[in-house]
Amino acid sequence: MKKRGPVQAVEGRWSRAGSCGLCALALAAVMLTACNRDRASSRNDRRAGTESARAVRTSVVAERRMERTVAVLGALAARDEATLSVKVPGRLQTNVVDLGSVVRQGQLIAQVEPRDYELQLKQAEALLGQARARLGLSLQGDDDNIEPDQASLVKEARARLDEARKNRERIESLAEQGILSQSDRETANAAYEVAANRYRDALEEANNRRAQLVQRRVEVDIARKQLADTAIHAPFDGAVQERRASIGEYLIVGSPVVTVVRMDPLRLRVEVPEVAAPAVHVGQKVRLTVDGDSTAHTGTISRVSPGITRDSRMLVVEADVPNDGSLRPGSFARAEIITKDDDRGLCVPPSAITTFAGIEKAFVVEKGKAVEKPVTTGRRGADWVEIVSGLKRGEVVVLDPGNLQTGQAVATAGS
Repeated sequence: MKKRGPVQAVEGRWSRAGSCGLCALALAAVMLTACNRDRASSRNDRRAGTESARAVRTSVVAERRMERTVAVLGALAARDEATLSVKVPGRLQTNVVDLGSVVRQGQLIAQVEPRDYELQLKQAEALLGQARARLGLSLQGDDDNIEPDQASLVKEARARLDEARKNRERIESLAEQGILSQSDRETANAAYEVAANRYRDALEEANNRRAQLVQRRVEVDIARKQLADTAIHAPFDGAVQERRASIGEYLIVGSPVVTVVRMDPLRLRVEVPEVAAPAVHVGQKVRLTVDGDSTAHTGTISRVSPGITRDSRMLVVEADVPNDGSLRPGSFARAEIITKDDDRGLCVPPSAITTFAGIEKAFVVEKGKAVEKPVTTGRRGADWVEIVSGLKRGEVVVLDPGNLQTGQAVATAGS
């Protein structure tokens, strides 16, 4: 065995010691790297856990009392509309109204020249007085009742008849005694028959004069009515929608003068789809708005068509709507018929509902995670939306979900 020198021995020891030191340094570096990696991984894990639990505001699906309504479209119309025409011919003397004039029932609107009809009335009254005089009545008076046998001509005929009867009886008595001849007896009988016929004629004439008196009385009433018809009055409270004749224009019978409409209440006419028709009845309330006015007005259904319109499959419904002066006939109206005012349904705040591609959805919280559910909504209020299907009472929904994803952890912060 070959012996090493002193120098070689020392170099060998240093060589082995260096190798061991390098190994120790490498091991320490590896352990330090592993520790740093573990600490970084722990920090990343903690950061990832904190970011995945998104803080959200929530609300609970609750039940509330609400109305059941049927949405309809329609138009307002005047409840009554009348075109006032002249009943007697003549020249229009006055017309005191114009477009938009407010009128009251019985108010004078227009007047046809009445002079001709005043003269006709006087003529009829004169003929009436003549007929009364022929029956022995005073020229003036309203009592036209008289018995035929009380007429002067009947009284005269009856007197002649009585005279003829007595004369016949006297002649018959003398003839039986042989004082007068048979010819005298026949002459007396003939005179009696003539008096009897004249009495019957007098009764017929009296009845004829009574009939003429009735006729003259009717003629007076007609003349008086025609005179009254020269004045045109408002049939109800309302307003003038159209003026159709001018002063000085000659009007024949039936010529229109003005059109008057009743402004309060107005008539709302709508069409209800056939599927909703069974729920609509007389007496139900109607809430409506018109274009250009956000004020809600309330009316009551007063008329319902007995059948469905064959072509449109709609039910025609009319409601009376009180007018405070802001509504006008002809206005387009959007209305809701309140078929039930004590219905109950599930609802959530409007911010809980999101819509994408026409599909409505909501996020509920289940076991700390968000779960997307499609929903069907119904009625809406200022701070609530009815849920027809998709959610259950008591479920917790996320408000303003934004870009929340299904399965994402959430931390509720309350509503």
